Amino acid sequence: MKQSLEKLNIALVHEWIVNFAGSEKVLQALAEMYPQADIFTTVYDREKVPEFANRNVVTSFLQNIPFVKSRRELLIPFAPFAFEQFDLSKYDLVISSTTMAAKGIITKPSTLHISYCHTPPRYLYEPNLDPRAQKGAFSWLRNKTMHDLRLWDKVASDRPDVYIANSRYVSNRITKYYKKDSTVIYPPVSVDRYFPAKVEDKKDYYLFVSRLVDYKRCDIVIEAFNDLGYPLKVIGYGSDEGSLQSKAKDNIEFLGGKFGEELAKYFREAKALVFAAEEDFGIVPVEALASGIPVIAYGVGGATESVEDGETGVFFDEQTSDSIVSAVKKFEKMKIEPQKCVKAAANFSKEIFKHKMSDFVEKKWQEYNHKDI
Repeated sequence: MKQSLEKLNIALVHEWIVNFAGSEKVLQALAEMYPQADIFTTVYDREKVPEFANRNVVTSFLQNIPFVKSRRELLIPFAPFAFEQFDLSKYDLVISSTTMAAKGIITKPSTLHISYCHTPPRYLYEPNLDPRAQKGAFSWLRNKTMHDLRLWDKVASDRPDVYIANSRYVSNRITKYYKKDSTVIYPPVSVDRYFPAKVEDKKDYYLFVSRLVDYKRCDIVIEAFNDLGYPLKVIGYGSDEGSLQSKAKDNIEFLGGKFGEELAKYFREAKALVFAAEEDFGIVPVEALASGIPVIAYGVGGATESVEDGETGVFFDEQTSDSIVSAVKKFEKMKIEPQKCVKAAANFSKEIFKHKMSDFVEKKWQEYNHKDI
């Protein structure tokens, strides 16, 4: 880290830390970059996410509410108030990692607040993309507060001094909903954990890796492979698992959750990954590319920024089973070199993320530190 930032009081702010998914990997990289930083979050499950166990993690009053760690939908109406209660007055630099309310923390005028935005909240602006917010035992509470949350989110969007977007797709959303400029820095992917299989180790199956919830669109992938008859392995778990299994034919195998080397092995041995969701960025396609396998993806959203149609994969135009069938048949006639995929994935490494973030933060700190406040 450059000398000018080493002695700063730095805070990292994150929505909640109850599992270790893509946004938590961003937080982990930031924590590695700024070892002196304190971490602020609504709730923290130390047992499930031991990656931050050796850091000073400051939680909100929500930490003491029973069962809230496992029922994140309860957090949504209360998170704005929780973040506004944090006292960040001693910090020179605050970096929020946000999909929801973390950007709404309040800082003093001399503090530089940089917000790494994974997306403006989908449930507020584009609920059709993620219908989970309209379902569940506490959906009535979220629906009742939606208007007020939208108003608060607009006010909170003015609090960061600088925005970073995790993709061009999200940058466009920030412009649309917040009327703010943003710089794109792609999230870190541990591409060094993956590598292509030897030719003799390759298998003939296609792969689907995701949480099994409706907006990930595993349903249309199942329908497509029911028609195609090709082998498909499904890795993941979620609320839709039972209904999806009941629809799947014998050529489709559900493997549950797989992690680490076991997951990497399934990636590299597969013929291709099928990716049907409209995602803000999408780490799974990059992991597939790093494993030397092409990606058959819905041609909207973040996947278009990591996958190149015809070079490292194939896009389908509609979220329908027929569109996937056509893309798979097109792919069957193509030959995509594994090394092209690996080379494409290298652009999203953790090292590149850290380098770009470090340079960006240093530049903004110098600019902010020299302006009149």
